[in-house]
Amino acid sequence: MTEFAYTARNHIGKNVAGTLSAGSKREALAILSEQALFPLQLNDVNEKKKSLTQLFKFKPKKKIKTDVLASTLTQLADLLQNGVPLLKSLQVLVDQDISPVLTEVLQDIHDRIVEGKQLDEAFAKHPEIFGELTISMVKAGSEGAFLEDALKRTANFLELQEELKNRVKGAMAYPMFLGGAGFIVTVVLIVFFVPKFAELFESLEENGGLPTPTVILLGLSDFLGMYGHYLAVVLFAIGYQIRSYLKTEKGHLFMDRWKLKIPVAGDIFLGSAISRFTRVLGTLLVNGVPLIRALEISRDTTGNKILGQAIKASEEHVTAGDTLSKPLNECGLFPKPVMAMINVAEESNNLENVLINISDGIDRRISAQLDIMVKLVEPILLMTMGVIVMFILIALLMPIFDMTAAI
Repeated sequence: MTEFAYTARNHIGKNVAGTLSAGSKREALAILSEQALFPLQLNDVNEKKKSLTQLFKFKPKKKIKTDVLASTLTQLADLLQNGVPLLKSLQVLVDQDISPVLTEVLQDIHDRIVEGKQLDEAFAKHPEIFGELTISMVKAGSEGAFLEDALKRTANFLELQEELKNRVKGAMAYPMFLGGAGFIVTVVLIVFFVPKFAELFESLEENGGLPTPTVILLGLSDFLGMYGHYLAVVLFAIGYQIRSYLKTEKGHLFMDRWKLKIPVAGDIFLGSAISRFTRVLGTLLVNGVPLIRALEISRDTTGNKILGQAIKASEEHVTAGDTLSKPLNECGLFPKPVMAMINVAEESNNLENVLINISDGIDRRISAQLDIMVKLVEPILLMTMGVIVMFILIALLMPIFDMTAAI
């Protein structure tokens, strides 16, 4: 129960003040109404205390596994599909107590709906749990009276994305291990092993100089030995600044533009964004959402600001009477085969089904591209490590070979 402080006017027009306990703000208003009091002000007594406490208290980031979230959305869809009211369905999920974080989030969503909020608005209060895709789909489902289907499709999307993410993580585990091990070995060689040869190299330098690779290696070893900790702090500060910048709108836009230009990976990022757009747009159109409204919702689910801007520009053309394929083709982001299918689909009045088929085809192509990319990463890392280690060995052995030849 929450303690509320109120100021209200009674039946004779006199202002009265006091406190009361209620489960929510709406419940508190109902209690005042039963007492024939007209509320003028109603505030949570502990709200200020909570705000001050949160300023000095570390709040851990909420994290829920994707499979748990997808399962919860599917259960909510099943309950609604079988006639259970939304509030009752949410309470059932809360009572299951799947995880402390998820239970807290579901309870908050339940309370917000009691206060008159829509389901998508309640979801939007927890962006760390529900992404743009989930919120947009729930909003479209609520507006178009296909909430159950929207929840199930969202759960399927999340499961597919998680499966793809796990595949990439599994495939990249060995290359990442190689890269990390190679970096550690290189630093250890330069910082701790190379200085052991310093006295020998000094005597050789007095007798005739050192080869260029050896001079470079010794300079790098001295620099890291004296300033390595400062360099680590500077790199950490730069990384923090870059991360903060990328969280801004401008930084997000820059990152999305840069990602599309990466060789091989850029095609995968773009294909993934187009797949999400076409799948969500097709789903919305299948459920009777008008094209303009469907474009507004689906552009927020792409995960790429550049593509989102192109879709937003296409909305204006469609509103003016153009076909969807014309502005999408002009933006230059959609592959020609995709544009050809969209163009034919519009002429045959079968756009919604073709869009979903396009998404399925893109997902299959992305899967194949990922396999190729992962297979390329491993030999590239091995070659890079080999070149670095070879350089260190050559730089260390060249003076010794020169000394042996001189003797």
